Amino acid sequence: MAAVRCSRAHAHNRTPAQIVLPMTITEEFVAALPKTDLHVHIDGSLRLGSLIEMAKERSVELPSYTEEGLMDLVFKERYNSLPDYLHGFAYTCAVLQDEEALERSAYELAWDNIREGVRYIEPRFAPQLHINDKFDMARVMLSVHRGLKRAKDEFNRSDAVRDGSEPPFEYGIIVCAMRMFNEKFSRYFSNLIDVHPYSPAKSIYSMASMELAQAAVAVRREYGIPVVGFDLAGREDGYPAEDHVPAYQYVHKHFLKKTVHAGEAYGPESIFQAITDLHADRIGHGFNLFSPWTLEDPSVRDKQSYIRELSEYIADRRITIEVCITSNLQTNPNLKTLDHHTFGEMLKHRLSATLCTDNRLVSRTTMTREIMLAVKHFHLTPSDLKHIIVYGFKRSFFPGSYLEKRAYVRRIIDYYEEVERKFDVSTPPATDEG
Repeated sequence: MAAVRCSRAHAHNRTPAQIVLPMTITEEFVAALPKTDLHVHIDGSLRLGSLIEMAKERSVELPSYTEEGLMDLVFKERYNSLPDYLHGFAYTCAVLQDEEALERSAYELAWDNIREGVRYIEPRFAPQLHINDKFDMARVMLSVHRGLKRAKDEFNRSDAVRDGSEPPFEYGIIVCAMRMFNEKFSRYFSNLIDVHPYSPAKSIYSMASMELAQAAVAVRREYGIPVVGFDLAGREDGYPAEDHVPAYQYVHKHFLKKTVHAGEAYGPESIFQAITDLHADRIGHGFNLFSPWTLEDPSVRDKQSYIRELSEYIADRRITIEVCITSNLQTNPNLKTLDHHTFGEMLKHRLSATLCTDNRLVSRTTMTREIMLAVKHFHLTPSDLKHIIVYGFKRSFFPGSYLEKRAYVRRIIDYYEEVERKFDVSTPPATDEG
């Protein structure tokens, strides 16, 4: 294999004439590396064949019952908008309304990651989209946990893990509250709206997120499920983070980590709200962080200063951004090429950022593909790549103790450097600090 020799200088800080594209970072090398996916939705990551099979078994109507047809009609290469992108979830959520379907999807998601070298994932989903008259919160959560744990146990019993030649697979579950919903979202949300006919919509949204927060803490305590984080998903415009402050205060006081979808389809003020109102430990997407033209808050007079102070705060506090490159390209019509993705600015400002898939099915992607896109479009050196991947493990919401997490990260780093030696890649040693 061709040797890779890298400079410690960051490629994104060089002038165009100095940039040498790291073509020696091959897909084979990336696939062999241990990786994380800290932002992946279960209901957006089904196997296409499994979706079709489960739909037939449950009499769920699909626009096509062939993989080619669904790829053409639903799960496209590009989408017109975020709502267009989210259309496919109507079909995936429709089949995920019972224990077998959720367990199967979680199990397959875990194995899809394991097979491409991903060793830690934090799959997320909105349990309240799956609750119905026969399927309560505890059973929803247990179903997902069983599927993930079954895959984990199968892989971790392998000779490679048992003899220490490969690191084990681990996971933590993130539950998502919804910024907004209506009676069509799920049976649970329909019932909640029906029994509160005189409550303002914002009150009902807050009520639902608070109920989820309490359920997540209770289920973690009563069943030992590794629920590690709380998330807020859904439409940002018109549905501010402040509606969900009580839920985030509750999980904060019960030691759940916090992440928030913010700056995906709205301006930097959404990220500001996630940090100030919800005390987010991580930010999902953060695409518009460096986009002053998207700021709509009339109280902000100096947009450039606002963004500078916001990005400096994020950098200083090491608030990690869960970057989903393909997803952003698909849902933002103004983003014509990945070369203009804000990930470049994040690298320039040395923000803590990790690459994620968002939705493996809806975005037609994998972790290996996301990393290769970043290598190509942002001219990552092997040192850059190592930093990004290792930081994904460090900033994970690992379900074990701090000492257990330190030991796991150290094992990952050791394995990473073994893969580097195998591929004759030279980078500075990493540490498990930070």
